[in-house]
Amino acid sequence: MKFSTKILVSILSATLAYAGAFNALSFNVAGLPQILQNNGEELDKDIATQKIGEDFASMKDQLDIINVQEDFNYHAKLYDYDNHPYRTATSGGVPFGSGLNTLSNYEILHTKRIKWNECSNASENDCLTPKGFTVSTLRLDGHIVNVINLHTDAGTEDDDNAKRNSNLKQVADYIDSNLYDQAVLVFGDTNSRYTRASDDIAIFTNQNGLEDPWIVLERNGIVPEKGADSIMCQLPSTENNCETVDKMFYRGDKTISFKADTFHYAGNLFVHEGKQLSDHNPILVSFTYTSSEDFKTSELIGGYHSNYFNDIGKINKGVKTTKISLKGANRLDSVGLTLSDGTKFVHGGSGGEETTVNLSTDEYWTKAYLCTGKKDDHTRIFYINGTTTTGKTFQAGTKTSDCKYFEAPQGYQITGYFGQSGDNVDLLGFIYIKQ
Repeated sequence: MKFSTKILVSILSATLAYAGAFNALSFNVAGLPQILQNNGEELDKDIATQKIGEDFASMKDQLDIINVQEDFNYHAKLYDYDNHPYRTATSGGVPFGSGLNTLSNYEILHTKRIKWNECSNASENDCLTPKGFTVSTLRLDGHIVNVINLHTDAGTEDDDNAKRNSNLKQVADYIDSNLYDQAVLVFGDTNSRYTRASDDIAIFTNQNGLEDPWIVLERNGIVPEKGADSIMCQLPSTENNCETVDKMFYRGDKTISFKADTFHYAGNLFVHEGKQLSDHNPILVSFTYTSSEDFKTSELIGGYHSNYFNDIGKINKGVKTTKISLKGANRLDSVGLTLSDGTKFVHGGSGGEETTVNLSTDEYWTKAYLCTGKKDDHTRIFYINGTTTTGKTFQAGTKTSDCKYFEAPQGYQITGYFGQSGDNVDLLGFIYIKQ
């Protein structure tokens, strides 16, 4: 199965004009057990799931990032027939798993599963299984991109509406607390409509600054009025200006910017013998992206166990690192630095022996060497070694055998950190700007 010529031309034309391009698909694959939900579709669910997996495989090079929902009791069948190189492990069928998985052509560095704080059984069995959202950290052409998959409470009773908005708020707050200043894609089954008076689906735009490609491309930036008549879609939809509960949102950061180029309801791509493979219209969006020449980031090393931090939002163009402050003993306890405009960063705990390095006016920090190890069954940063352009070296912590070398691109310098820390530094990467 192939995309229409119109879709392919849109994607290929966009690729020539920008640094890169990718496509994202959100698809509720209707994988609840048949006894719980037959979803009104004629096909046996084993057959439907197999065909979805086959379609994913045949379009692998055109489906770069896929978020699936309701991937419950037929998950093994889906993965048996799909061939994407990076895929999240299932959290289980009903009633153990969330039904959320991500399939990708880009490396998935880490996935975190988070259960909803609240759920409702007012009109649907939303509390039957631990629904929630996932956060997958992907490496896209050297950039860190966070992909959030979600499936909120269904139903339209008062308690359903309240709990669904609580779900949306939980994701929005998570983005503010943990993914501030980072590129984010949010897509999945929101069970929400802009036209439904009780739904707060605009929260991702209003609170997090994310854009909805359906609003941008199909609505010319005009958000449907709350309380207006629903703009219902057929299945499969033959037009793109109708509204479904499946949504996608996006935001870049200082290192990468996204532009949504095409938006499509792609139900016509997932049909077998004239029958739909799911009761949802998948949404397919093609993106182009540009990489910043002012800000770049390194890879990450370590473990995902503690509190997120990212200095990039406080780093201005034209500054340089003037002072480096490190603490370490058995492990790397903290990292810090001071910039030429007076901005200071410190991440980690208070333990360890302090090492302080002052840089001269024409001296830049450009190289680093990090080592990891295990503490309390968690991967942490144990050691850091740095080198400046004058050959000055400094270190903290204890060296291990599991190490990685970092070097700023030619003409760039290290001016900040991103990662996770608590009493120690658990996960670490570097922010580079021009010298």
